[in-house]
Amino acid sequence: MSTDVATEVEAPAQTAPVGDPGMIGLPTFIVGTIALGLVLTGYVPASAVGASIAIILPATGLGQFVAAVWALSLGQNAVASIFGIFAGFWWSYSALVLGLTHNWFGITSDAAIATQGIFLIAWLITIVLLTLGTLRLPSMFTILFVLIDLAVALVLYGTVGDSPGASTAGGYVCFIFAAVGVYLYLGAMSAATGGKGLPLGRPVLT
Repeated sequence: MSTDVATEVEAPAQTAPVGDPGMIGLPTFIVGTIALGLVLTGYVPASAVGASIAIILPATGLGQFVAAVWALSLGQNAVASIFGIFAGFWWSYSALVLGLTHNWFGITSDAAIATQGIFLIAWLITIVLLTLGTLRLPSMFTILFVLIDLAVALVLYGTVGDSPGASTAGGYVCFIFAAVGVYLYLGAMSAATGGKGLPLGRPVLT
């Protein structure tokens, strides 16, 4: 028996690592979404727009990033893309709010609305692209992403169209897709603890 053959016979079979990055990604997404929704619906004064950053920056953004890295380590490329995109969204939202409130970027007050418009337009296009790219996932994920698209579109209109009511409506949509996130998390947690996962629906595309 050659050395190569002996090595091949004696080497133990390697099993692929298992895990669910959603165990970190989903709850950190939920808490940030609830915080943002509370800001948009007027739980704090309009002048306290940065009130959610204490949750979004260290918890949600970091949690999405950790989940993305975990998914990459498991070879779950689509999951890594989703969590990576939302890590970018939450961190860049934090940078936008902190930058505008502390004048980090030298943006004048006259350009503040247009700056927010750039942020919202760019992310709306990106998340719509994500929605279209994930239509082969179970339909519950499609519902989640469509609701996020709607919330961003409403906040965009409310910001550049000077329509506070639209931004408030976007905040309430945040609560709705946070509830979808809760459903996904409870299903994943049930499966992780030995139970059955919750039904997620058929994909739009097969």
